[in-house]
Amino acid sequence: MRRYLLTAALATLLAIDVAADKPKFTSSWRSPDASGVTFAGKKVAALVITSDENLRVSGEEELARQLATRSIQGVPTYRIAPKEELTSAERARPWFERMGIDGVVALRPVKRDVTYTPAVWTSNSYSTFWGYYGYGYTTVIDLSGPRTDTTLVVETVIYSVTKDRLLWGGASTTTNPKDTPTFLKDLIAEAVKEMQKRGLIK
Repeated sequence: MRRYLLTAALATLLAIDVAADKPKFTSSWRSPDASGVTFAGKKVAALVITSDENLRVSGEEELARQLATRSIQGVPTYRIAPKEELTSAERARPWFERMGIDGVVALRPVKRDVTYTPAVWTSNSYSTFWGYYGYGYTTVIDLSGPRTDTTLVVETVIYSVTKDRLLWGGASTTTNPKDTPTFLKDLIAEAVKEMQKRGLIK
């Protein structure tokens, strides 16, 4: 069984004696397939890809809450299936289908410093939700260890599950996040603002 992953990084980013910035989106991409797509009134899964259970649950609840304030039925992914069923695309897919999930908003910490271009969003790993799901849950990034200055990059992606297509992708950076819950709440708020700006949600 593939290990349930990704990044105790958010949980291990302890207080650093420097000023912390709020998350800022540095790049984004919108698919032509996003035209005319609306999730209003539909079920959209809130997915936070991390190995820290407390962080995953709190992050998915907050993301689902933010979606619900915009006429979307936000569903935390941890409520869809047991965590051992969410470790691979093949095992997770039937649970999403049984729940009637129309779309997914996923957050995943990826690296301390990375450059995103349109080629990233159009690669095979990202083009379909289940391709991305398998890629995301088998990519381990080690962000542990001492450092004096940290730039954390988190990608946010939106998929249509019914079309199995990437609709939107964005990458945000945060310098020296000190408080994980506050950082996650700020990140979700910025992600929702960015999605609104791109016309993906109300």
